Amino acid sequence: MATFYPEGILSHYQENTEALKSLSSLQEAMNKKIPLEARAIVCDSEHNLIVDLGAMRGIIPREECAIGIRDGSTRDIAIISKVNKPVSFFVTDLKQDQQGSPYAILSRRLLQEHCREEYINSLVPGDIIHGKVTHLEPFGCFVDIGCGIISLIPIDAISVSRISHPRDRFTVGQDILAVVKSIDEQGKICLSHKELLGTWEENAEQFSPGETVAGIVRSIENYGIFVELAPNLAGLAELKENVKIGQHASVYIKSLIPEKMKIKLIIVDHFDADYPRHDYHYYVTSPHIDYWKYSPECAEKQIETLFYEE
Repeated sequence: MATFYPEGILSHYQENTEALKSLSSLQEAMNKKIPLEARAIVCDSEHNLIVDLGAMRGIIPREECAIGIRDGSTRDIAIISKVNKPVSFFVTDLKQDQQGSPYAILSRRLLQEHCREEYINSLVPGDIIHGKVTHLEPFGCFVDIGCGIISLIPIDAISVSRISHPRDRFTVGQDILAVVKSIDEQGKICLSHKELLGTWEENAEQFSPGETVAGIVRSIENYGIFVELAPNLAGLAELKENVKIGQHASVYIKSLIPEKMKIKLIIVDHFDADYPRHDYHYYVTSPHIDYWKYSPECAEKQIETLFYEE
C-alpha cells in the first residue's frame, strides 16, 4: 500500500524537493503519478489555487482543489484557507503560457480520491493512524488524516481529563496519533484520542501519596477543584480562594483510591504560567486495538471503549 501523508509532511522529503526542480522531473512525476507537495501562494478571483513549484508555477483549477467542490458538498472556504500552506497534488498536465513560460496543471482532488480509495476506505474502527491538527473549534479538533482529508476528534474524545477547549490539549500543526472510532455510511471517519493516553492504573503508577507534583486546574465545582496530573488522570482538591481554571498548581497527593478511581489532593500553590508543552506519551504501540478499558479491575465504575464496524 502506498503511504499517504497529512499535508505538510511531504515537503520535507528530498524526493519531493528533487521532483519540483525542473520541467523534466515534473514530467516524470506526472507520468508515474507521483504525489507531490508545494505551497499555495494565491487563490485568484475564480478560486483557482496558484502553487509555487520552484521551477515554475502550478495551477489547481477550482474544481480540482478538493473533493466535494464540484458538487457543492465542500465550500470554497476550504480553498481560500489553503493559501500560504502546503498542498499535495498530482501533476496532470504541463503547458506554456503566451510568453512561452511553462506552467503545470495540478489536481488535489484526484490525489484525495486516490488516498481515499487506497488508504482511507481500508480503515476500520480501532485502527491507529497518524494525523496533523488543522484547526480547533469549541466542539472538537479537526485532523488531516491524509492528503488534506479531514476528520474530527470530538472534545470529549480528546482525553479522559476534561478540558474547556481543544486548545488546552492541541496546537494547530501538531502531529498526533488518533484511533478510528467510527465510520458512517458515507465513509466519514470520526476519531478518538483518549484511548491512546493510558489507563487509570498506567497513569496513576507515576504518582505516590506524600509527593507534591505539578498539575493544571481544569474545573472548579461546588464540591472541589479538579486538577489534572496527566491528560488521562485528574484528582480532586478542596475548594480554595482565588484559584482559576487554566492555572498551574503544585499539589500534595493525600491518597490514591483505585476502587473509586479517585486521587485526593491538597493545593499547595497556584499561579499563571505559560510552560512549553511536551509531546504526548502514547501507551498503545500496536497499529490496531479492538477494546480499551480505562478502569482498574477493582473499580466500582467501568469505563471502556469497544471498537467495531457498524
